[in-house]
Amino acid sequence: MTELNVTAILTATLVIALIGLVVGLLLGLAGKVFHVPTDGKITEVRECLPGNNCGGCGYAGCDALAEAIVKGEAKPSTCPVGGADAAAKISAVMGLPVEDFVRKVAFVKCSGSCDKTRFIYNYQGAVSCYQISLAPGRGAKACAYGCLGEGSCAQACPFDAIQVVNGRAVVSREDCRACGKCVSVCPHNLIELVPYDASYLVRCFSQEKGKKVREMCDAGCIGCGICQKNCPTGAITLENNIAHIDQKLCNGCGTCAEKCPAKVIIRQ
Repeated sequence: MTELNVTAILTATLVIALIGLVVGLLLGLAGKVFHVPTDGKITEVRECLPGNNCGGCGYAGCDALAEAIVKGEAKPSTCPVGGADAAAKISAVMGLPVEDFVRKVAFVKCSGSCDKTRFIYNYQGAVSCYQISLAPGRGAKACAYGCLGEGSCAQACPFDAIQVVNGRAVVSREDCRACGKCVSVCPHNLIELVPYDASYLVRCFSQEKGKKVREMCDAGCIGCGICQKNCPTGAITLENNIAHIDQKLCNGCGTCAEKCPAKVIIRQ
């Protein structure tokens, strides 16, 4: 190696080192000049949150939720994963009274397992619920509103609270943290977040009339209205040929489930 080459290498190294030093000093200076003070409460609230960053609260993640709570844009009980414990800790940080936390759980509004529903063809193709929903008839099952059974919800669940059993998604109530990811990926909008202590729920989402429902599935709501007529508190209404239970009015008497001829009103 010639003396010229050695000199060139040393010079280049020195220049790069100096550039790095100057850039580092400029970045450090910029950090001090443009520094935005962080509210200490945001950090405290953030430490009370579980850190799943699941988005179940409606915000981009735990950092965003913590900031929203401190700004008064969200309640201390907004995090569904942290539950009552996190809500109590955040309320203490914020100096607010502890609110009642309503625990929720995902509920699949379909009883159409493989042994109860009819199939109109053999589906062969991509195995995601969304892609199957684009197939003719919105899938191979005769009911165009039912669970597609490919488990996109189970794959999306960060808590392993869902599994597909006999062609239908089933939620483990104890493992579910109501983050809502399963709700967002179901192309048939079959999954709903309901109160954990809800007494009775309608496990069907078909919008078809009774005769067609019977032709498609042995476990579908036929919209007969018997549950509505017999409910002593007026908690049940019929809309689009399907029964709906207002959990605020339901007293858990079980009359609806007893009278339902299709047996799609089930106890949690």
